[in-house]
Amino acid sequence: MQARMKNPAMLIPDAMKALQALGASVEKGGVPYRTLELVHLRASQINGCSVCVDGHPRLLKKAGETDERILAVAAWRDAPYFNDAERAALALAEALTRLSDRADPVPDELWKEAARHYDEPALAALVLAIANINVWNRLNVATRQVAGEWKP
Repeated sequence: MQARMKNPAMLIPDAMKALQALGASVEKGGVPYRTLELVHLRASQINGCSVCVDGHPRLLKKAGETDERILAVAAWRDAPYFNDAERAALALAEALTRLSDRADPVPDELWKEAARHYDEPALAALVLAIANINVWNRLNVATRQVAGEWKP
């Protein structure tokens, strides 16, 4: 497999700086780093972004995450490895990644569950993190970036 072109964010330096700055600011929002990475992985699985499905488990492993939890992200609803706060974050990630799948993409019940576990700044961080990973997924998928070339 060969990429169609370099990643657009690498071709437009200010875009790369902006996306990296957004990512760095989200990490200061009060959501545990490993939760953010689980969310990144789940959105990337949904979007079929091979670069991110390859890279985010590596970041999770470096952060001390277990193989069981990494491997179970795609089936988080049925896996016993995730706490309620992580489940709320993963549900929000799925809803915001699949906006067109239902008439009310983020139902009040889903939002209230996330708000039960995360205060407003942390919710803001989660929403921004989900938006940011979706941008990365779309850049990588559109240009057919090759998994394994980026190893965090």
